[in-house]
Formats: sequence, structure tokens, C-alpha cells
Amino acid sequence: MLKDIATPQRTKEILNKYGFSFKKSLGQNFLIDTNILRNIVNAANITESTGVIEVGPGIGALTEQLAKQAKKVVSYEIDQRLLPVLKDTLSPYDNVTIIHSDVLKANIQEMIEEHFQDVDDIMVVANLPYYVTTPILMKLLEEHLPIRGIVVMIQAEVADRIAAKPGTKDYGALSIAAQYFAQAEKVMTVPATVFVPQPRVDSAVLRLTIREEPAVQVESEDYFFTVFHACFANRRKTILNNLVHNLGPKEKKSEIEAALEEAEIDPKRRGETLSLAEFAKLSDALLKRLA
Repeated sequence: MLKDIATPQRTKEILNKYGFSFKKSLGQNFLIDTNILRNIVNAANITESTGVIEVGPGIGALTEQLAKQAKKVVSYEIDQRLLPVLKDTLSPYDNVTIIHSDVLKANIQEMIEEHFQDVDDIMVVANLPYYVTTPILMKLLEEHLPIRGIVVMIQAEVADRIAAKPGTKDYGALSIAAQYFAQAEKVMTVPATVFVPQPRVDSAVLRLTIREEPAVQVESEDYFFTVFHACFANRRKTILNNLVHNLGPKEKKSEIEAALEEAEIDPKRRGETLSLAEFAKLSDALLKRLA
């Protein structure tokens, strides 16, 4: 019986066999702790009728654990050099498909229709490259895909920001964007020592459970996103100042003040003190006056 891919010895053997060198530009850090991988899989509540989308399988360490539990796994790998490695390491599993593609450019909805016709639910599970964590998560959320949730290993600091509550230093535009679509919780913190090469920061496993309906109802989702991003453009500025400078044009200041009054929000407050519900009220009030 083959040893799990995610042991230090087997990882080293695989890397040596293929003469693989890590590309910093792709943010490649491979996990070498099977227990942590199993914890990630458990956090996703995967059953034998679940379809899993993975991003950045590397040499297949997490993919292998997913394949043991799920009905089907489809992994997006951008690095062509890893395709023969994955073909080799994942050869015992006939329920895995590797797609050589940049997930940010991929038509995920189309892939789901092609590969996941016979599954009961779909989860995204991945050890994400740190440098593209936010764009990947936002793509997965904004495209309204038919997924139950997302469980990802990401930089601990980003996980804290996504799961942050109003009034805390970590709370910002990313918190609101993610929590609008999903309930966010940090499952566990992961030390740098369980990766090769070791990243310079600690990591965390984040679970996003997709809401059946967005957290708040707004007249325009796009405008809602524009408003809260504007409110965090400069964290030291008040909401009023941020909106005047970033929602433009400046001669609309009285309209912005009127919208804040209608939404019952003190213009001297800062963005990090507003809840999603307050941002929703503000967005709708501004939309009427400015858009």
C-alpha cells in the first residue's frame, strides 16, 4: 500500500523523481501533514455523493484525501509541470479529473454542468496560493455557483479579515463582501512548519457556508459593493469624507449627507463600525439620489 502523498518522505521522493522546483510566482507551498489534510476534508463534511472542486492541487496531497471521501474531484492546476506528477500520484483514484487552467479564467459553471450531474452537493476545498486568495474567493462567491460551501487553507491574516465582526480592526470591505454571500468561520490555525517550502506566515482553514439568500437585500448588488468599498478607501476618514471623495462627483455632498440621514447613520462614523444591514440601507439611500 502506498504511503500518503503528504508525508515529508514521500513528498521529497516525488519532488526528486520529477526534479520539481518551486515557483515563487505561483505561491507554491505543499502540505506535508496528513492529519491537517484530514481535518480540512472533515471541515467540508464531504460524503460519497459530494462533488469537490479543488484549486491548485500541487502534487495531489489534498486531492488524494478528497478522492477517498468524495464521489468526484475536479482540480484546476495552472502549472503545466505538475500535470505528469499528478497523473502519477493520483493514478490509484479514478474519480479525479485534472483541468490545466487558471481558475480565474475558467468557466466554472460550465465545468459543473459537465462533471457534476450525478452528485448531491458540491464543495470547494483547496490549499489556495496566498497571492490570489481574494480574487479566487470573490470569483467563487460572485458567480453564484451551485455550491454548498468553501473550505480553504489561506493566510491566517486574510482568514481573520474575512471572518471579522463590525467594530474590529480586521473588519473591512473583504469581510462584508464575503459575509454578504456566506457565513464565515475560522476552523483552525496552521503553523508554517507543515509546509514545504515553509511560508513566512501562519495559515488558517476558513469555512464559508453559502447562504440561500444574501445576508441583506439591496436594490443593486453592484452598487452595494461600490458603496462599501468607497467607505473603506481610507480607513482613517469618516464615512462622509470617503463617500464624497470616492463616490463622486464632489458637488453631490448634500445628496450624500441626505442619504446618510435617511439611513440613520452618523456621517462622522467610520466604515468599520457599520454592519451589513447599515451598509445595505445606506446603499439603497444613495442609489436613489446619485445613480
